Amino acid sequence: MQQVLVTGGGGFIGKALVRALVERGVRVTVVGRNRYPDLEPLGVECRRGDIRDADFLERACAGHDTVSHVAAKAGVWGPRTEYFAINLHGTENVLAACRKAGVERLVYTSTPSVVFDRQNLEGADERMPYARRPLCAYAASKIAAERAVLQADSARLRTIAIRPHLVWGPGDHHLIPRLLDRGRTGALKVVGDGTNRVDITYIDNAVQAHLRAAENLAASASGAGQAFFIGQEEPVNLWSWINTLFARVDIPPVRQRVPFALAWCVGLALETVHAALRLEREPRMTRFVAHQLTRSHWFNHRKAENLLGYRPAITTAEGVERLVAALGQT
Repeated sequence: MQQVLVTGGGGFIGKALVRALVERGVRVTVVGRNRYPDLEPLGVECRRGDIRDADFLERACAGHDTVSHVAAKAGVWGPRTEYFAINLHGTENVLAACRKAGVERLVYTSTPSVVFDRQNLEGADERMPYARRPLCAYAASKIAAERAVLQADSARLRTIAIRPHLVWGPGDHHLIPRLLDRGRTGALKVVGDGTNRVDITYIDNAVQAHLRAAENLAASASGAGQAFFIGQEEPVNLWSWINTLFARVDIPPVRQRVPFALAWCVGLALETVHAALRLEREPRMTRFVAHQLTRSHWFNHRKAENLLGYRPAITTAEGVERLVAALGQT
């Protein structure tokens, strides 16, 4: 890799990836909707634009050998058309721009949500089929986008998808802040019996997976046209991990429990009300979230180990220490 374009380079994963690439001496261009004054002093070129703009993307991709496509509309609520316009059609624009500009490699940030079909996933590997009944537009749009990326693999443009799960760490402005806010206000409750285990991915490990994937495409390309689960290789009990983090930042542990059936019904009711009133804000509970908070979802990472050489460099315990330090706690 000599010159890499990162879509969504101003986001949590994207910005961490950009910094890692710069440290390696790679010339980096960021495509995003804003200017990023904290990146420009690093020598990063920031191109302001939208991945829904095909002409803009073609110009931006020119002169790059690799594209890391991180940009996406995340979340579990919002117009289905917007999710597909950004996550699917935006990805199709990225692929088309890569072909026209002669980009050789594309690494796509996918999600394990593409295989989550409401059941427990325990040690699941990449043979798991795509979900047939995704409960939110985000998952449905990412399924379509990942398929497009993997089907686009060719001798001219090698493609690969990584599926990091629940990425967290310093710099996160979504998952961890929401957890802490709901913990402080007492709004967070254990859904189900509290025994579910999940994969989580420390930010540095997600970045390492991106780099390993790009290196694989540049060398043997043995992972080309394939998807890879990425995590800590040590699933955690979701609620124990949350309470461990809360204890470090002086937040009372989550003790109150809500049956899954009740959470699911509340989610359905809130989704119905929000849709009827066309409310833009995310409901406090959705059916997808109820399933995610109740089910186990952890994965086998052997394929990433064997083909990409991926092994998490930062343990979960070390990640918590770094996060707590970043939050200004002891």
